[in-house]
Amino acid sequence: MNIGNNSSVMEFILMGLTDQPELQLPLFFLFLMNSIATVVGNVSLINLILLNSRLHTPMYFFIFNLSFIDLCYSFVCGPKLLMGFISQRNIISFTGCMAQLFFFCFFVNSECYVLTAMAYDRYVAICQPLLYAAIISPRTCSLLMLGSYLMGFVGAMLHTGCMIRLIFCDSNIINHYMCDILPLLQLSCSSTYVNELLSSALVGTVIIVSSLIIFISYALILFNIIHMSSARASSKAISTCGSHIISVGLFYGSGLLTYVKPSSASSVGQGKFFFVFYTLVFPMLNPLIYSLRNKDVKIALKGALKRNTS
Repeated sequence: MNIGNNSSVMEFILMGLTDQPELQLPLFFLFLMNSIATVVGNVSLINLILLNSRLHTPMYFFIFNLSFIDLCYSFVCGPKLLMGFISQRNIISFTGCMAQLFFFCFFVNSECYVLTAMAYDRYVAICQPLLYAAIISPRTCSLLMLGSYLMGFVGAMLHTGCMIRLIFCDSNIINHYMCDILPLLQLSCSSTYVNELLSSALVGTVIIVSSLIIFISYALILFNIIHMSSARASSKAISTCGSHIISVGLFYGSGLLTYVKPSSASSVGQGKFFFVFYTLVFPMLNPLIYSLRNKDVKIALKGALKRNTS
């Protein structure tokens, strides 16, 4: 795809995570280990779900897609971060920068909607168990995931399309380790009003819609749990939702800490730290959250290990 660019800037220089030379090598190995753990964890969970018929259920179909998204967007963010630790000038072309921005927005938006679909799935499983198979059918699951990826694609196209129309003519130094919306807007020589308006509208819509659905789903789940006569059934219901609640809390919590912060210069380093957690640590933690707290995954993993050792 040939991206039209009216700017005099043909490439950007990524400043990276830190400018302290003594931290470059230790951080390189730290995030290299993070990248390896993310790939191994998510690929293992994906293979486990694919190969084990016990896990061929709607809940694990959603977890499969979540792991796939985490795996993909760790590849979007990780390589340029690692490159920044070992190269003198971490350069990215204008086209490469726009491509990175597109895929980052696509996978992050898609993850929001997948987490939302998972909340709805838990609501139906706990509040309407007798109708679960009819409501959360394979067709419904496929449509929910198709919708998640489609809305993620539309959001990413709008963000990237509006960014391409801007003119970059002065500084080409991005004070970040990747091409994100806010650092790029700060470099534009042309008006960013439309971009800021669109970004606020899109991000606001995603957060409000997904948060509202998740909140309503868990409010109904909580109401249902309170009125359960069996303590065992209540405990099972809470356990079923535990992994998803942790995942949602980490994803939205780190996202809010990344973007909803003071714009002072002293907050830039703090913002990068939260962005690292949002883009690199969270994808590594998700497989652990959905395996360590999940009885079915533990059983499937033990079975797979026994087959490999026998």
